[in-house]
Amino acid sequence: MISFVRTGDIAPGKGVAAAAFAQKIVDYWKANYGRELQLMRPIGGNPNRIAWVGRYKDLAEFDEVSARTMADPKYLDLLVTGGELWIAGSIHDQLWRSA
Repeated sequence: MISFVRTGDIAPGKGVAAAAFAQKIVDYWKANYGRELQLMRPIGGNPNRIAWVGRYKDLAEFDEVSARTMADPKYLDLLVTGGELWIAGSIHDQLWRSA
């Protein structure tokens, strides 16, 4: 099992808008890709972060879904609308494999 985790630090004063944007991403994935993304907020450390977590059976499935998203102009347009909600340079992606 592969888990993809994307985190971002919310820009000052943008918490409500960032949460709404994050939910739009989750809803878009469900409606357009049939995929569940889990939206997460930290309970310790910096509270001004959001994470999306997607799970895949293997790297091939992750690659297939990733390629579909990067070829989807509506999704790419949606991503652009959230640019000002995040601290520049704070978006980080990680891939984790189940032990």
